[in-house]
Amino acid sequence: MELFTFGAALISMAHYSSQELELFHSSSLKLNTAYEMINSFFLLTSCFFMAVSVTEFKKENKTQFKKLLLLTMLFGCLFLGLKSFEYVEKLNEAITIGYNTFFTFYWMLTLFHVIHVMVGLVILTSVYFGISKEKSNTSVEDIEDSAAFWHMCDLIWLMLFPVIYLLF
Repeated sequence: MELFTFGAALISMAHYSSQELELFHSSSLKLNTAYEMINSFFLLTSCFFMAVSVTEFKKENKTQFKKLLLLTMLFGCLFLGLKSFEYVEKLNEAITIGYNTFFTFYWMLTLFHVIHVMVGLVILTSVYFGISKEKSNTSVEDIEDSAAFWHMCDLIWLMLFPVIYLLF
């Protein structure tokens, strides 16, 4: 459902951009693509560590699983930190959700994604502390479900990044 929601919003954005080509182009030039290339690296690295952590959990290597899960969360937090820095820059430039059509889509889509990343971090934190309990009943399915949500956040970013930061 999440992918459908983001996909529909991106299709709407593409439709509006066809009606306001110059506005979308000039607005996209106000974005810092370098930040988002770094953020893409952060999320892809985070997802790599998440995938490897699932493998370690299945091998019953709890110590390595926890280390990799912490690295997963660290790179997720780095993503949020850089995204926050970008948001502060935009707000200092008075570029808010009502600035124009492009930035309405920018704010709605990126903030919705940020919310998903934050929820993902809460889920991963819960898994980390759940697995740290002496008598943990965390199952492989629980770990795989949390990993699937985290990877969904990455997949959404891989849809958002090129459309918002590179297309126009």
